Amino acid sequence: MNLNILVLPGDGIGTEVTREAVRVLRTVAEKWGHNLQIREALLGGIAIHKTGTPFPEETAKLCVEADAVLMGAVGLPEFDNWPPEKRPERGLLGIRKTMGVYANLRPVRSYAALLESSPLKNHLVDGVDMIIVRELNSGIYYGTPRGIYEDGPEPRAVNTMSYTWSEIERVTRMGFELARKRRKKLTSVDKSNVLETSQLWRRVVVEVAKDYPDVELNHLVRRHSF
Repeated sequence: MNLNILVLPGDGIGTEVTREAVRVLRTVAEKWGHNLQIREALLGGIAIHKTGTPFPEETAKLCVEADAVLMGAVGLPEFDNWPPEKRPERGLLGIRKTMGVYANLRPVRSYAALLESSPLKNHLVDGVDMIIVRELNSGIYYGTPRGIYEDGPEPRAVNTMSYTWSEIERVTRMGFELARKRRKKLTSVDKSNVLETSQLWRRVVVEVAKDYPDVELNHLVRRHSF
């Protein structure tokens, strides 16, 4: 295999993590005869220091050209009081949008040796093996209008949560495809009791479910108590 990998060490511990990950990649490539081409680029706080922006155009270009991107972490305490559009995390949102990475996969698995480290009771954690699929390219992080407005009698902040049918459908299908290869069970989590975006979300999930009759679907409403 010829592999073109872009490494984005980012900030803080990200440089340490990616350095060791690259060592593993090189070892695997050498053992199995893969041709590994690795390039590095800037993202986050280090990119702000060197280029003035958390997501430089050169980084965006290299991301699109790469077969895969290995990213460390972004964010440093020195930027905590900066406006949102100039913080390192803006680079993270930028790379998600540029690469179209709409589904965040978060595996959750318990290991016997670590059961005592969980804040939950052992019998609740033992045997857990699931994947959380989080929508990553739409919603409140990307909706417009957004911002802090100071043109009225007092400052006002606005964030807009917005989803289209197709944006919901693609991440829903990802969830169903994963469930089909595992235990054939899928739980959709929303707030359809109070949010119109979640009401559309549930409509889409129910419609997509018709294409996966072999997968058991259930819904879970996130509720808050006061």
